[in-house]
Amino acid sequence: MKIAVLGGGNGSFAAAGDFTLSGHEVRLWRRHEDQVEAHRAAGSRILVKDHNGAHDVKLALVTTDIADAVSGTELILCPAPAFAQPDIARLLAPHLQDGQVVFLPPATFGSMIFALALRDSGNRAKVSFAETGTLPWLTRKHGPFEVAVTIRAKRLPVGVFPLNLAAYALNVVGRAFPGAIEPCGDALSGALMNAGPIIHPPLIVMNAGPIEHFERWDIHKEGTQAAIRRVTDTLDAERIAVREKLGYGAPHFPLAHHYAKEGEIWMYGRGSHDRLTDSGDWRERIVLRDHRYMREDLRLGLSFLVSVAELASVATPLARAFLAIGGAVCGENFAVGGRTLATLGLGHLNRADLQTLLREGFDR
Repeated sequence: MKIAVLGGGNGSFAAAGDFTLSGHEVRLWRRHEDQVEAHRAAGSRILVKDHNGAHDVKLALVTTDIADAVSGTELILCPAPAFAQPDIARLLAPHLQDGQVVFLPPATFGSMIFALALRDSGNRAKVSFAETGTLPWLTRKHGPFEVAVTIRAKRLPVGVFPLNLAAYALNVVGRAFPGAIEPCGDALSGALMNAGPIIHPPLIVMNAGPIEHFERWDIHKEGTQAAIRRVTDTLDAERIAVREKLGYGAPHFPLAHHYAKEGEIWMYGRGSHDRLTDSGDWRERIVLRDHRYMREDLRLGLSFLVSVAELASVATPLARAFLAIGGAVCGENFAVGGRTLATLGLGHLNRADLQTLLREGFDR
């Protein structure tokens, strides 16, 4: 399959390397010419390290030309942070073609940002957009062209916009992730599977002292203590309450299953938390004001959860509290200017109208 991967971060490199390793033709798009030139000079290669060893793979194309990257591809995967989505969506929209699937893992309802950009560009291509609850790889770059994959996802709940194209979109995405894709309904259902806004805000806010004191701190090892886990479960209960009120059924992939030794298997499978902490790759420097855990998962992710909860008439006191504290840490008002149904241009829709849009897409 021909696949375009957008971005140059951990997830993009894991995707480009892993897809190539699986036999797909992969084109990698990056914004910055100097980084692309350096990658080409290195042979357009990525060294993928996993539990089976090191694998040197060559990409079909590394480019700053997004039109070249996506032309003729079936799947376009964009694992860039949510705050980068609007710019990338505007660049991509004019070049999308009939039958393509844009997959955002995960996205904070970014599927709607890409769909709106397509509509606003005047491009009338028939494209579907999908998002899931986590990055399909627990991964970190170890160098400019080297990436370590600690775990590959076992279960990926995927929502599609518009829902009436779900069967086609899930087939395409499923060929890239054989055996891992689980339909979860429309794109809003997929957005409400996002684990980042549940796991990361408690870990960075409740570990703010050691994060700022130590040069490097592992929020998933020393930072994951019983008190924090209880808060995480309570925050996750707010997410699940919103899903249930909107009529989305189980499985809801509660984050508690990520840590459990028995019971239902979570997205990364059994024992993934221990493998993550054992790797040492998450013992890192986190600058609270700038890190994506704050800017993406807390500011955007929780503002979106609160917004959808308001539509569903579900109380989210803990999500609101973390927004207030995170804003105070950054010296900003996170209650203003986050990602909400209103800022996405959907604030005028009632629940029934939103569900119709999610099912049928925009009127062409």
